[in-house]
Amino acid sequence: MNSNSTSATTPPTRRALLSVSDKTGIRELAHGLAALGFELYSTGGTRKHLEEAGLAVIDVAQYTGFPEVMHGRVKTLHPKIFGGILCRRDEAEDQQAIRDLEIRLFDCVVVNLYPFRETIARADSSLSDAIENIDIGGPSLIRAAAKNHAWVNVLTDSSQYPALLDQLRSTGETSLSFRRQLMATAFAHTAEYDRLIADYFGRQFLESAEPFPEKLQLALQRVDLLRYGENSHQQAALYAFSESTAPALVTAPALVTARQLNGKQLSYNNLLDAEAALAIVRNLSLPACCVIKHNNPCGAAQHANLALACERAFAGDPVSAFGSVVGINRTVDVETAEFFCSHRELFVEAIVAPDFDPLALQLLSTKPKWKANVRLIATGSFVPPAPQLEYRSLSGGLLVQTSDNLPDDSGSWQLVAGSAPDAALLRELEFGWTIVRQVKSNAITVSGNSSLYGVGAGQMSRVDSVRIALEKAGERARGGVLASDAFFPFPDSIPLAAEAGIKAIVQPGGSVKDPDVIAAAKELGLTMLLTGVRHFKH
Repeated sequence: MNSNSTSATTPPTRRALLSVSDKTGIRELAHGLAALGFELYSTGGTRKHLEEAGLAVIDVAQYTGFPEVMHGRVKTLHPKIFGGILCRRDEAEDQQAIRDLEIRLFDCVVVNLYPFRETIARADSSLSDAIENIDIGGPSLIRAAAKNHAWVNVLTDSSQYPALLDQLRSTGETSLSFRRQLMATAFAHTAEYDRLIADYFGRQFLESAEPFPEKLQLALQRVDLLRYGENSHQQAALYAFSESTAPALVTAPALVTARQLNGKQLSYNNLLDAEAALAIVRNLSLPACCVIKHNNPCGAAQHANLALACERAFAGDPVSAFGSVVGINRTVDVETAEFFCSHRELFVEAIVAPDFDPLALQLLSTKPKWKANVRLIATGSFVPPAPQLEYRSLSGGLLVQTSDNLPDDSGSWQLVAGSAPDAALLRELEFGWTIVRQVKSNAITVSGNSSLYGVGAGQMSRVDSVRIALEKAGERARGGVLASDAFFPFPDSIPLAAEAGIKAIVQPGGSVKDPDVIAAAKELGLTMLLTGVRHFKH
């Protein structure tokens, strides 16, 4: 980290260029650099901010002899600045240019960029506001310093300031490995900034009916390192989409922005199960509880009383519910917390809800013994589902699709067998249909009294899923409803449902065997409605 030399005995002058929008920690850094003998160069607001702190700062315009123009649009874009950053200290030709043109070398470039993200996030932000907050000089300074990191330190975040000062104070210079880390961070910083700008103006002027761009750029930020992945020998981490990549993915309920109020760190599988639980309860209008095991519901219920909804949800399949993840669509109140605490046999890994009443939180996070480790996750108030893109990895690529998260309209369902359902029966069918669409296909649910009684999930044969769901439901199936996520390929499931006492069936239809399936329902006296919409979940 050498600079211009003046004589054999006089140490070279070291210089730092500071130009920041976010001034967090900049005074402390500047004081530290000044104490180490650095000359400080700056512009506009940063220069005034540092001078107010009693620091001696050289104005960039004074050094270059070229004033800031166009209300600050042009200030650092000058050969005397970029030459001092890009000069290679081991190239004779570069050194000769420095001497001939009286260019001063810079050893530190401290820059963060105009607040474009914050500007476009404001409700009253205009196109003109966005354009004026596109930084030009800043990214250029960062890229130049990063390119010449063999001699120049480039800092783009206040969290880097203490480490720089520590190295300079201890050895008088910084290590190459440290400068390489700064360089890599700097290029990532400008890339994310440019992606944010490109995405914003793409949404403004390039959007069409085609939801899938030819080139897909995803920007993500690591939220957490997880203990392990699906199994203990796998490594895992949690990332959040940036607002520029997928704005809808950062609205509540979102696990990547949720607050963990109690318990051990969430695992990879906990997060998958919590996501499945939220997908169900967010589409239920009454207070609701869902019990998830291995990414499928083993219990679910809704009721005007939240504690009763939880009790009915756990009654759906209490054996499978051991070690489950629970989703709730209302703030957890004291009565609901008391339900969990009074049933010591209810061991749950996590409870995910919009929020927790303070006393309920206290109850759930203390005795009995397992409660101290139960993960309590507050997502914030639920908002209506919005269309968005979903991403699933393949070896070497991604599958991308529009999400299947919008509620269905039961008013469009077609009655094809039996009597028209009354209001109560229609509510039961709507409940069953809301649950079955979140079960792994082939999916069958049996429900009644707004409670889930039996689930058949992930079977290769739909009739096997029917048998499993009915077996789980047992006698509770009598008078209940059966929901199927896709059509019945053969009528063989209908007699099984009738024998178990099922009253009504809701399914998409669309099979070549629909006439046979409908005829079987009519013959056995079952009500059957076709939704016209399939909800496979692979």
